[in-house]
Amino acid sequence: MNEKPATEKGNMKGKQIVVGVSGGIAAYKAAELVRLLVREEAVVRVAMTANATRFIAPLTFAALSGNRVISRMFDEGTGAIDHVTWGQDADLIILAPATANVVAKVAHGIADDFLSTMTLAATARILVCPSMNTRMYENPATQENVSLLQRRGIVVMEPGAGELACRDEGPGRLPEPSEIVEEARWILSDQDLAGLQVLVTAGATHEPMDPVRYITNRSTGKMGYAIAQAARIRGASVKLVSGPTSLAVPRGVDLESVTTALEMRQAVLKHFAGSDIVVMAAAVSDYRPHSTEGQKIKKGPETLAVELDRNPDILAELGQSREEKHCVLVGFAAETDDLLANAEKKLKDKNLDMIVANDVSREDAGFAVDTNEVKILFRDGKVETPPLMKKQEVADLVLDRAKTLWEARPRHGK
Repeated sequence: MNEKPATEKGNMKGKQIVVGVSGGIAAYKAAELVRLLVREEAVVRVAMTANATRFIAPLTFAALSGNRVISRMFDEGTGAIDHVTWGQDADLIILAPATANVVAKVAHGIADDFLSTMTLAATARILVCPSMNTRMYENPATQENVSLLQRRGIVVMEPGAGELACRDEGPGRLPEPSEIVEEARWILSDQDLAGLQVLVTAGATHEPMDPVRYITNRSTGKMGYAIAQAARIRGASVKLVSGPTSLAVPRGVDLESVTTALEMRQAVLKHFAGSDIVVMAAAVSDYRPHSTEGQKIKKGPETLAVELDRNPDILAELGQSREEKHCVLVGFAAETDDLLANAEKKLKDKNLDMIVANDVSREDAGFAVDTNEVKILFRDGKVETPPLMKKQEVADLVLDRAKTLWEARPRHGK
C-alpha cells in the first residue's frame, strides 16, 4: 500500500505528439486540439497538408504549439529526414481532421507529401479522426479504407453526426477536440486494468413527491464520473450506473441512467455478478416518500408532513453477497463530522474491502468542486491520508488500491 499517489495514469506530460492537419473545413478545430494538448503539457508538433494551409495558417499552430510547423516536404528549415524522425520520435500521431483523401493515402501507403510520408515511416501509434461529407464517409471505398486501418491496429474514431458545413445531415463531423484528447489518453495509458470489468455508481438519486418535486442531495456525480473515466482510460470495461446529472458520459463508458434508489438497486444487482471491481460512489437517498402524488401538491397549510420509507441499502446488500465471488467492493462515505469513526463503522457493517471518506462540509473537498481530500480505510485497519488532489487524481489512487486488493484476493476458479 506504499505506492505513491502520483498523478493521473492518463497524464500526457512530456508525451511527444504530432498533430497532422489535412484540408477540410474542420481544420480550424485542430487549433483547439493543439491548445488542449499543450495545456496537458504534451510536446506538440504540427504537420499540415498544402490544402490545410488554405483553411488555417501555419502561424496559428506555431504560436499555439511553440514549435515550427511543416506543411511542405521541402519547406525552408525542414530537415533532410524530418519526414522520418517526426513519426519515429513521437509517442502518438493524431490525424485531425483526416479527410477521405488522407484516410485513403494512409490505408494504401501513398506518400506524396510531408504528412503522408511521415505517417508511412512512423513507428508511433496513430489516431485517425475522420472528417468529411457524409456521402464520402459512407462510400464503400472509404469504409473499406477505415476497416483496413483498424485491422492494422490504427485507432479510428467514429465521426460525429449532425448538420455538416455542406448542409448535409449525417456522420462526418470531426469529433470534439476534448473527445480526441480523451481518446489519446486511452491510447497512451499503460492499460493496467485491461481485462477487468469495473462497475461504478455516481450522482444523486431523485425520490419524487409529485410530478414537480423530489427529495435529493447535493451530489453532482463528479467523483464517480472521474472514476469511470479513469478506469476506461486504464483499459477496463466500465459500466456506469448514474443518477441524474449534467455531466458528459466519458468516452467508451457504458452508461445506464437511473432516477430513484430502487432503480439504482435494480441496475447494480443486474451488473454486480460480472464485475471484478465495484466502486459505489453514488449518493443514494436513504429515504423516499411513502407515496407519490399524481398531481402537483398545491400550497396549503403552514406546515406539511411527508411520510418517508427507508430505501434499501444497496451497498450493504452487495457486502452480504460479495464473498460468493472474486471482486473488490469499494464504498464512499460523505461525512460532516466524526469522519474516521463513521467511515470505519460503515466499512465493517457493510463488509467492504475499502472505503473512501471525505468531509463534504469543506469548500474544497465537498460537492460540486474539482478537488477532494480523502482518507482511505482498509479492512486490515490501515488508513491512508493523501493530500488535497484533483478528483481525477483521487480516482486513479482509488483504482490503484482496488487493483492491488483484486490481485491479492483468492481467484475462486478465475
